[in-house]
Amino acid sequence: MLVVLVIGIAALLVLMSSRASGPANVHAATNPVAPRAKRRPQPHTEYGIKLAPTAEQVRANPKHLRSGLLFDVRTGAVLWEREPGRVLPIASLTKMMTALVTVAHSDPDDRVLITREATRFTGSGVGLLPRGKHVSERALLYGLLLPSGNDAAVALAQHVAGTQNNFIGKMNDEARAMGLRCTHFTTVSGVVDKGNHSCASDLALLARAVLANRLLARIVGSRSAIVPFPIKGGKLYLYNNNPLLVTRYPGTNGVKTGYTSASGPCLVATARRGRTWLGVVLLNSFNTTGQAEQLLNAGFARVRG
Repeated sequence: MLVVLVIGIAALLVLMSSRASGPANVHAATNPVAPRAKRRPQPHTEYGIKLAPTAEQVRANPKHLRSGLLFDVRTGAVLWEREPGRVLPIASLTKMMTALVTVAHSDPDDRVLITREATRFTGSGVGLLPRGKHVSERALLYGLLLPSGNDAAVALAQHVAGTQNNFIGKMNDEARAMGLRCTHFTTVSGVVDKGNHSCASDLALLARAVLANRLLARIVGSRSAIVPFPIKGGKLYLYNNNPLLVTRYPGTNGVKTGYTSASGPCLVATARRGRTWLGVVLLNSFNTTGQAEQLLNAGFARVRG
């Protein structure tokens, strides 16, 4: 059944496209990747919805959002979009695919050798990986997705494929298998922008695939985690960078943040209330927290209304 969604938030959000309701189709036993949902063709991408920036945001960055998407996590139906096919650098949103390839080709209970290469990372990292020792893959997945560890990405890639280049090949193979039309990877972590890109539509599909995997869904929905680790005390405390989890936005259960100077602030976030499960993709957003909450609030208000 299709339910017409009309969103109104104080003259800022006034109309949404149709939303299909029905059971989720994202839990295939052998392949957790959900198929691309069909949508009615739309004459334009704005649907009358405007994300109004503050005066300070306009002065600091006139392009306060380069690309965005609001979607139904269960069905894949698009509720709102702004240039969803625009190809842009995605920074650490890359790690959604890193996680998917890792769990598809290894066991979370594996022991992963920490190499010299993994400890010589740049950018964000777990920072405490003990060179020459073995760490559980499950712990590294938490380190990959919560604090966005580039070192964890390297360690996992080497464990799964031997080299980062081999792992990147698997990432691009999976992107093609999923039908991701504007996605290409040149890095396991997202720290390299050149040639590493995607678009909002593809990232929504990636998010649905992550949430279809029970382990990954549990990880990305965690505000924090304590994992066993071969360091003094035997435990590692990790905290999620997702701003909606930090601010305790009701129902938040994923997924990933990203930032480089080229990509700008990026966010893929999802929240669930009852049977309503919505997600938002923001690429090069000046205010990921505010814009995500604005879109999600609008969606929940209308779907429940």
